[in-house]
Amino acid sequence: MLCPLCKIELKKVIFYKTEVDYCSNCLGLWFEKDELRQTKDEKDKELSWVDIDLWKEKKKFKISEGIKMCPSCFVPLYQINYGDSRISVDVCNLCQGIWLDRGEFKKIINYLKDKGNYEILNNYFKNLAKQTLEVFIGPEGFRSELNDFLVLFKVLEYKLLIKYPEIKKIISALSR
Repeated sequence: MLCPLCKIELKKVIFYKTEVDYCSNCLGLWFEKDELRQTKDEKDKELSWVDIDLWKEKKKFKISEGIKMCPSCFVPLYQINYGDSRISVDVCNLCQGIWLDRGEFKKIINYLKDKGNYEILNNYFKNLAKQTLEVFIGPEGFRSELNDFLVLFKVLEYKLLIKYPEIKKIISALSR
């Protein structure tokens, strides 16, 4: 496979326990279908419950200027924003691969941390209900969805106790 930018051969590398392709020149990363989610989940386990479905709203895809081609399918990549962020990523509509330019993975992780913190503190019960439902109906397997639910529950506990230390004192007093 060739780099969409440099047109040199991509190399394989293990990136947070997931084999991805990268360009040794521009340091871009190529993620095959579902590899970005797997890598994100491994990078920060507390973010496993925060998933962005890039394929959900295909109407938002913007045709790129044709300078980047899918290294797998050899068709033009489309540019889309990662969720509601300003991070623009390149995706292949055929194989659902994702190209990230240098530094975009770190930007995505930071965006997800901010989004996760906001969602936990402001929409916790809505997200807890959503994760509970996903345990039974997917999109991932039962075990993975159950793990997402437990992570969400644990993260809330940490965030809540940090934001409201007096709650920790009350809980500690009750458990005696």
